[in-house]
Amino acid sequence: MASGLQGFLWTMLLLFCAIQELGAWAMHTSVEGPGLGQQEDPALLASGRVKRGWVWNQFFVVEEYTGTEPLYVGKIHSDSDEGDGSIKYTISGEGAGTIFLIDEITGDIHATERLDREQKTFYTLRAQARDRQTNQLLEPESEFIIKVQDINDSEPRFLEGPYIGSVAELSPVGTSVMQVMASDADDPTYGSSARVVYSVLEGEQHFTVDSKTGVIRTAVADLDRETQDRYEVVIRATDMAGQLGGLSGSTTVTIVVTDVNDNPPRFPQKMYQFSVVETAPVGTAIGRVKAEDSDIGENTDMTYQVKDEEGVEMFKVTTDSSTQEAVITVQKPLDYELKKVHTVVLEALNKFVDPRFLDLGTFRDQTIVRVSVLDVDEPPEFRPPSDLMEVQEDAHIGSVVGVVTALDPDTANRPVRYAIDRSTDAERIFDIDANTGAIVTGKVLDRETAGWHNITVLAMEADNHSQVSRASLRIRILDVNDNPPELATPYEAAVCEDAKPGQLIQTISVVDRDEPQSGHRFYFTLAPEATDNHHFSLLDIKVLILLILTLKRHHKSHLTSEDDEDMRDNVIKYNDEGGGEQDTEAYDMSALRSLYDFSEIKGGDGGGIAGEGGLSGNPASELHSLPQWVQSPDLDFSVFRDYICRKVEQADEDQSVPPYDSFQTYAFEGSDSPVPSLSSINTCSSSSEQDFSYLGGWGPRFRQLAALYAGRRGEEDTDAS
Repeated sequence: MASGLQGFLWTMLLLFCAIQELGAWAMHTSVEGPGLGQQEDPALLASGRVKRGWVWNQFFVVEEYTGTEPLYVGKIHSDSDEGDGSIKYTISGEGAGTIFLIDEITGDIHATERLDREQKTFYTLRAQARDRQTNQLLEPESEFIIKVQDINDSEPRFLEGPYIGSVAELSPVGTSVMQVMASDADDPTYGSSARVVYSVLEGEQHFTVDSKTGVIRTAVADLDRETQDRYEVVIRATDMAGQLGGLSGSTTVTIVVTDVNDNPPRFPQKMYQFSVVETAPVGTAIGRVKAEDSDIGENTDMTYQVKDEEGVEMFKVTTDSSTQEAVITVQKPLDYELKKVHTVVLEALNKFVDPRFLDLGTFRDQTIVRVSVLDVDEPPEFRPPSDLMEVQEDAHIGSVVGVVTALDPDTANRPVRYAIDRSTDAERIFDIDANTGAIVTGKVLDRETAGWHNITVLAMEADNHSQVSRASLRIRILDVNDNPPELATPYEAAVCEDAKPGQLIQTISVVDRDEPQSGHRFYFTLAPEATDNHHFSLLDIKVLILLILTLKRHHKSHLTSEDDEDMRDNVIKYNDEGGGEQDTEAYDMSALRSLYDFSEIKGGDGGGIAGEGGLSGNPASELHSLPQWVQSPDLDFSVFRDYICRKVEQADEDQSVPPYDSFQTYAFEGSDSPVPSLSSINTCSSSSEQDFSYLGGWGPRFRQLAALYAGRRGEEDTDAS
């Protein structure tokens, strides 16, 4: 059938060429003239003579000729040819003498080789007519073309293969996958030899192809990667627009079905069992479980979580990013004696959920994890874990400080033995009863030497001393009043012989190594051997001790600023708790540099010494009245108030120099005082008037100081004072 069709096609082509050749012969025949290609002579035309010449047309030769004889192409002929053989025809150019041969006498041209239009579509040659005797050109050389006639001898070919495409699973029908394209080497301008159409040879159940464009699309909506992840689709391209007799070519297209998150995680088991010793430290990995997911890639990424309250408290779960396993670790110390088995509800869920597939069901799953706690021999435990005991410093040797208790968590009533780690009590200040755990004093205690002791108590099993527990214990030594007051620093005072009565000689402070809970209350008197000396008196104001010069025969006078001495006085303040070495820090109080004239104080008319003024006519009586320092309505503090106010006013009025006074306070236990300073540095106005009523809210320790500042200034600056 195929050979008959091929013969029919060759017959049609030869007939077509013959018709073309007859047309060429008709065009070649003309009246005889002088030669080829010459212009007609008008004079000759007028006399009735017509020029004879030839006209060249395009020759055609069918490709792929398979006959045994040379294929006739065409004929060249000159109208000057009389048929006597005197003209010789020759050709030159592409293929002349090899592919194309010409009969020198008749001018017939034949093709001697099989031509292929897909390799060369036409040939350009030149024809000559020469006198055989003289070899002279009888006609001008003329150019002509032999065109190779196309036949449908090339099938479509897919030149860009292999083709690999992809499409997501569960894609809708008609989803574009990719495009294929075939090329046909035949002449697209001649017939339908190069008109290609596409069709699916294999895989048409799942995919289609557009016959004109070659675009491949899905034919179904239920592509499931988990069922089949790739398809081999055969696409065919046919020329002649798919008509009968057309040639065709095919290619195989590999279509990969990509994954979507359409499968939830699932635990292969509904229960897992693990075991761990009770002494496992926090962070110990107990085991691993994994939920399976049929998807691939990031669609299998998991997160795990503990769903029950007990599990959340005792265990922690994390995800191994490389294996997507759940790693279960200890989050809280385990205790076999309290609970032997823990049941944990573990849930797995996809990290990246595609909202398009939520209607397929929940994308999470749960399983049960049972954790068995294994018993181990543990050392005794201190119960309750108290770490502070107290004992008075005057306790006798052997006095009980306290009792520690430890129990064996493994076996009830198992005997426990106690000891003190002597590296923490090298001086053996304390002892412990090995059976009862009672801690007693082993030496005389002294709070002033060591107020705290830190020791370590050991508890061990009676039959296995390697099982040892340790507990740190702090013992505070409580103070008793067993130390007398002491001067804060050695004092040595000096005074000029012309000193005025009332001059401040020295301030004295004392410390006490004890720390009574109610605070220190000191009372000061002159020594018995000094009571007969009427030149000096002692003024007790609790914080400060003022030794005031009260010379009997000194004339009352007022010192001007030119006669003032630059006297730097030490003011020391310590807190009620002793304060330690900080109490000895001295600060310059040169704002008190102007000597105060106590001859002007109230009561100078009748209570002074020999009528010359002073605090009292009898210093000894002052010593008996002042040490107790019990506030009563009879006390008059205007002396100190006037004194301080004058100094503040002098400092405010002198703008040329900064104040010399410095006031340092120490809060309870040596901290800074929470109350503001009373220094004149804080005085901003040109007047020294300030409101000190807030001192009344500082508590009982500042009651006397508040009384000093109470009242209005100016009303008390009288001649009597």
